[in-house]
Amino acid sequence: MIAERVERRLAAILAADVAGYSRLMGEDEEGTLAALKAILRDLFDPGVKEHKGRIVKTAGDGFLIVFASVVDAVGCALAVQKAIAERNLGVPQSRRIEFRMGVNLGDIIRDRRDIFGEGVNIAARLEGLAEPGGICVSAVVRDQVRGRILCTFDDMGERSLKNIAGPVRVYRVRPESAPAAAGAALSLPDKPSIAVLPFQNLSGDPEQDYFADGMAEEIVTALSRIRWLFVIARNSSFTYKGQAVDVKRAARELGVRYLLEGSVRKARGRVRITARLIDGESGADLWADRFDGSLEDVFELQDRVAFNVAGVIEPTLKVAERRRAAQRPTSDLGAYDAYLRAVTNFWPISKERVRENLALLEQAIERDPHYGPALAWAAICHLRAHQDGWAENPQIARQKGLDLAREALRVAGSEPETLANAAYALAYFGEDIGAMLALVDRALSLNPSFARGWYLGGLLRLMAGEPDRALADIETSLRLSPRDPVGTQSVLNGIAHFFARRFDAALPMLELAVQERPASTVPHRFLAACYAHLGRLDDARAIMDRLEAFAPAKAVDDLSWRKPEHRDLLSSGLRLAKGEKG
Repeated sequence: MIAERVERRLAAILAADVAGYSRLMGEDEEGTLAALKAILRDLFDPGVKEHKGRIVKTAGDGFLIVFASVVDAVGCALAVQKAIAERNLGVPQSRRIEFRMGVNLGDIIRDRRDIFGEGVNIAARLEGLAEPGGICVSAVVRDQVRGRILCTFDDMGERSLKNIAGPVRVYRVRPESAPAAAGAALSLPDKPSIAVLPFQNLSGDPEQDYFADGMAEEIVTALSRIRWLFVIARNSSFTYKGQAVDVKRAARELGVRYLLEGSVRKARGRVRITARLIDGESGADLWADRFDGSLEDVFELQDRVAFNVAGVIEPTLKVAERRRAAQRPTSDLGAYDAYLRAVTNFWPISKERVRENLALLEQAIERDPHYGPALAWAAICHLRAHQDGWAENPQIARQKGLDLAREALRVAGSEPETLANAAYALAYFGEDIGAMLALVDRALSLNPSFARGWYLGGLLRLMAGEPDRALADIETSLRLSPRDPVGTQSVLNGIAHFFARRFDAALPMLELAVQERPASTVPHRFLAACYAHLGRLDDARAIMDRLEAFAPAKAVDDLSWRKPEHRDLLSSGLRLAKGEKG
């Protein structure tokens, strides 16, 4: 047998297809065909001919074109994309015919009127990485063309392409006159602002871009529920897809203070998602983490990651904003700055801090009498002064706390934190616990990733006499905000186990709570009662002596605990701790 001679040669290959072709055909088959034929006749075919190319294969909406020169191949791609973009200016976005293009330089095998080979396959994979109206090229193309055509190459990094042995470094091509996502720096909005950049698909399979895009979109949706946060819409932040992003420049162009970027890597039925929160002004990382999961239920995994990322970002951004506010000059504070300074200085709680913060919050309320967050936190200040015996007149503190919380609730609208804080204050001061729990539940429906909302929900369930349900809410709060500097979950966990008569489980948590909150009466009282019920009366007496030292002769009102048996359990333990009978 005589082997057929295989003809090989080096060529520049341009692969192109119509983005969203199936959708366009499904919506209007005749109109799409007519528009495509017109573009091919008027723009595509003349552009290929002008750059000495030859169309060697067509398949529905796909085209394979060979050029003797890689400069001609890239020049053709740029010219045709520019002409199509100009033609589309008057066409609705949903009806535009837009091409994605990939260019590679490599060996091809010619067989009659068709071509094959790895060089062709790489060009096809590069086309799959391009955006509608965009062009992607390999490193060898970039090296050959750079300096010979007026265009810019954005490095997209090394990509593992389907059915290609080794990784390929990919570049996005754009005309020199059209900088990527360029624009003047936008002014920052009057509240914290963030943009979620497109997540990188590190799986090596361009067909998995949908998963990375879906992940970023789910996080945008979750963050949008945080009412105090300004979130850039997906359509704006996704203009950076496929680019090597300068985070400081992107923050200026989008007009945001913070950026979230991440990546998705899928392999063998598992997925790893990484996320990073960045200060757009300094470029510094504020938080980073990774999430691993199974692909058995992709959408459940996306929901779970979005829920957790949003939950962690909220307190992280609050800490960053409070630190920023604390560094501003103290003169001529606006309502927002005064509020931030107060909340920044809230923990660890002490008598002096509560008074200082209340003064700042009153200043904010004076500037804006309808400022819900300041009204609610001022009510919390009166609550703490009343609860820990720091109020000069407990009755006046109670009335002021009620008035402020009611006004906060009146102006809260759909702001979750104001709703939850006002509900907590009103519940403490004796309002209907069921109604207050409904308010916290509403806050969580508005923002399911609201860590403090879950914490307050747990606290109110403790008040209502539901210790085990309270523990579940507190656990959710801790999962959403594992690095929360407040450190108050231990006291609630301890109280929940105490009311459930699990004194051995309550003890270490209450001991920790006393260390975390040395100036607060609540953990001391529960720890003393817990020691007493465990028969450790000397330890109980020592805690009562310590309590008497910083809160002498304090008359305690335990009516916030709604179940009589819970109040009896606490009071009987305290009586034992004091050495009283019965």
